[in-house]
Amino acid sequence: MRTPLIAPSLLAADFANLQSAIQMVNQSQADWLHLDIMDGVFVPNISFGMPVCEAVQRHTTKPLDVHLMIVQPERYLEAFSRLGASVISVHYEACPHLHRTLQQIKQLGCKAGIAINPHTPVEALQDILHEADLVCMMSVNPGFGGQQFIEHTYDKVRRLRRMIDEQGLQTLIEIDGGVKQSNAAALIAAGADVLVAGSFVFCADDPLQTIAALKQTTA
Repeated sequence: MRTPLIAPSLLAADFANLQSAIQMVNQSQADWLHLDIMDGVFVPNISFGMPVCEAVQRHTTKPLDVHLMIVQPERYLEAFSRLGASVISVHYEACPHLHRTLQQIKQLGCKAGIAINPHTPVEALQDILHEADLVCMMSVNPGFGGQQFIEHTYDKVRRLRRMIDEQGLQTLIEIDGGVKQSNAAALIAAGADVLVAGSFVFCADDPLQTIAALKQTTA
């Protein structure tokens, strides 16, 4: 039986009431708090940067799962590590020297993640997978919350799970985008370990119960 880690994405919270959103996550069964950092260059949107992350870190009791949707992420790894990131994921598509970048993240004492866009085949990770603690698989096109889940993701998860198992690794598979109760069980059955949920949690009538229901989903 597989029980997922749940990582609510703060991108979908009410930015005028971030402290109350963070407190809700603190009280919930969530395992991590997911932060999407967007630069308006790698993705067509700007979210928030280091000052907001610093404020979030002061209030959260959950490990910070930082997803850098930015160009030249290696320039900012040390800063996000100082701000309390437990996991830092960088995009395969943004890192010409991915091995070096993953090593740098680990040297800072954080878990190292590789994020991949919907068009990137999991087979591209064959020779770097052993260096990753986590693969963050985008199941929507990155840049905006509330998008429709891409159905082809299930097949990608199954293929990535086979690769991880064949190499005897403990790498986690994280799904980011369009996650909700109706697809959670199928994602876990395919091999996912971590579910990032934004709009589904923060737009729910009862976010605490929504997180609890996701956490109780098994395959």
